[in-house]
Amino acid sequence: MPDIDQRLEAAILDLLSRRAPTATICPSDAARAVGDEDSWRDLMDPAREAAARLVDRGEVEVTQGGREVDLATARGPVRIRRR
Repeated sequence: MPDIDQRLEAAILDLLSRRAPTATICPSDAARAVGDEDSWRDLMDPAREAAARLVDRGEVEVTQGGREVDLATARGPVRIRRR
């Protein structure tokens, strides 16, 4: 797994660990944590892919409008929370 993928997964888990158990984050939060002011937007798709891997491992779930969704078919903004 490329370093950027590992860093994004770690950022998602770290950001969630610093929030309340039911709190959510946006994939952009992880992208911003790993990237810089100029590069974070390029990390949005990799951040969503990192979230998908964490979903597959049962570590997080992805929601839209407060309901769990399949990230592969979700369109638009999503949120990530601990499972």
